[in-house]
Amino acid sequence: MNQEMSTQLNAPTRRFGVSLSPTPRGARLARLLATEWLRAWDLPPGSIDTAAHLVAELAANAATHGRLPGRDFRLALHATSAVLRIEVTDTRGDDLPRRQPPPPDAVSGRGLLLVEALADRWGVELGPVPRKTVWAELNLLPLESPAAPKHGGPCSGAAGALF
Repeated sequence: MNQEMSTQLNAPTRRFGVSLSPTPRGARLARLLATEWLRAWDLPPGSIDTAAHLVAELAANAATHGRLPGRDFRLALHATSAVLRIEVTDTRGDDLPRRQPPPPDAVSGRGLLLVEALADRWGVELGPVPRKTVWAELNLLPLESPAAPKHGGPCSGAAGALF
């Protein structure tokens, strides 16, 4: 195994997760919480802005299309030095997202087009029933230069996990 592979395997993973009400207020709170956690993780500023837009779109979709009375949606963030993964899980596994261009005069319907434009990868995972998870990934710049000393921040590793 080469040194680069070994370093990647030992890189800390930062995690955050929260359940929120499937309402416009819950979607807004998802974006605000994600932004604060990503700032605490010291990610590159451009990545934080892009991730905030992705969270906003995915959470708004969960609150609009994945809503069932009495069932929350879940936001999860996973970051390594190379990739940030954003996951939004709702309880409408029967209603899969479909990317389709809206009519030019439509006031909504462009969320997945934005996700596709902003994310390096995105997709949908089914299960467990009745859930589905829509995820998006961003490739990150290195969090620290190779010459800088390695150290974990206050939110790194399992200590930063909320779930």
